Amino acid sequence: MNICILGAGGLGSVIGGRLAQVGVDVVLVGRPAHVAAIRDHGLRITGLRGDTVVTSGIRAVTDAEDAAGEFDYTILMVKAKDTQITLAGAAGLGARTAVALSLQNTVVKEDQLREWVGPDRVIGASTTEAGVLVEPGVVRHVATAPTACYFGELNGGSSHRVEALVATMNEAGIGSKAADDITHVEWEKLLQISIVSGWSASVFGALGGSMAEGLVVREAAEHYVQLATELFAVYRAKGFEPQDFFAPFAQFRRFGSTTFAEQVDDVMELGAHMRAQGFVGRPSMHDDLLRGHETEVDSSIGTFLDEAARQGTSVPTVRAVYRIIKSLEFWLQRTGGVDVHPLPSPTAAAAADPIATP
Repeated sequence: MNICILGAGGLGSVIGGRLAQVGVDVVLVGRPAHVAAIRDHGLRITGLRGDTVVTSGIRAVTDAEDAAGEFDYTILMVKAKDTQITLAGAAGLGARTAVALSLQNTVVKEDQLREWVGPDRVIGASTTEAGVLVEPGVVRHVATAPTACYFGELNGGSSHRVEALVATMNEAGIGSKAADDITHVEWEKLLQISIVSGWSASVFGALGGSMAEGLVVREAAEHYVQLATELFAVYRAKGFEPQDFFAPFAQFRRFGSTTFAEQVDDVMELGAHMRAQGFVGRPSMHDDLLRGHETEVDSSIGTFLDEAARQGTSVPTVRAVYRIIKSLEFWLQRTGGVDVHPLPSPTAAAAADPIATP
């Protein structure tokens, strides 16, 4: 199998490296410094499952047009805001790609891929796997789940090309399944990431912080639950019922059947568990905010606001979170971000646990 990762940052490099370890021929398309370090020293993956350096079965290039050869799959993993310019500059790669898919956190990504390679060469995909770029050539695997990836045909169900990718991902240690309705999976993942990223950025803003540190504060937990309640209402109004695709991180079925007070207690208990296990981290959107980069708030929280407007659903907390993040984004982009202490590495207890929180 030949796979190209178009946008090999933290997560893309983790997935590409894991695939290379089981015999997949992988090409990573990434930034110059990262590519140079991989060429010189190999790709080092730390965090969950230990510390390893991948040197065989993997190539790194800075330009998609330099990704030579034919590819069974090309996986798009650039920031959502960079999708159009990235695909426009990768026409040659698209012509050499049998199947295109995206692990971005949006619900418009398949439409963009269809325009790139044609409607018959795109499948749906979603993941809760997480990795961060520590430094050029070094990535840290920080989160996984029993089922970390779903793949499916856009018209529903599975196929040979879906099953082949699922089998290869599972062989690489990335738990994967074929989805009967990949659109449902993608909306539930967008719900999950919008709650987490919207809460983190609006609670800590420019202060840094981590999920575990905030969730144990009752007022912060209440904010988390209120934001989740409103986003959940939009998701349900689309006709979806929660399936907890990415359990144990997603627990929407229980969320929909408990009181506000019980939900707050659940969130605080989760925070305490994360702290006890040494699970530290914050969403990538919050990290982008701190660095003074443009965030993906429009493709996450903004998507829910657009849908709520179509439905006539009242979401005042969601609107407030969006306004806070956009205000911080404007200011931090002007000032070049903030200097915050980096999050510590996972503790030995966390590294030994098969599940780490995103």
